[in-house]
Amino acid sequence: MKLIEAIIKPFKLDEVKDALNEIGIEGITVSEVKGYGRQKGHTELYRGAEYVVDFIPKVKLEIVVADELAAKAVTTIEDTAKTGRIGDGKIFILSLEEAVRIRTGEKGDEAI
Repeated sequence: MKLIEAIIKPFKLDEVKDALNEIGIEGITVSEVKGYGRQKGHTELYRGAEYVVDFIPKVKLEIVVADELAAKAVTTIEDTAKTGRIGDGKIFILSLEEAVRIRTGEKGDEAI
């Protein structure tokens, strides 16, 4: 099993979610997060005063998939979330040792 963590722009969330549903991924956890990478934030103007916004709002997706579906899920997220501009985000793929469904006690692939 793989845990896929993707940090994307918030306005791409619905598009990515729909694309993942089309390839058979039903479970997803979404968190609103803030951070920065190469873009290092930006300057905004508020009531005539400039101020720096260090942390940019993003959305973090967490998806657990079977090993054979991981590459397809990553490609789907990458293709769907890409705008071609700085700040599109990152995708991290981690090996997952075990998963347990609390309600039934199912383990491994059956739990996801």
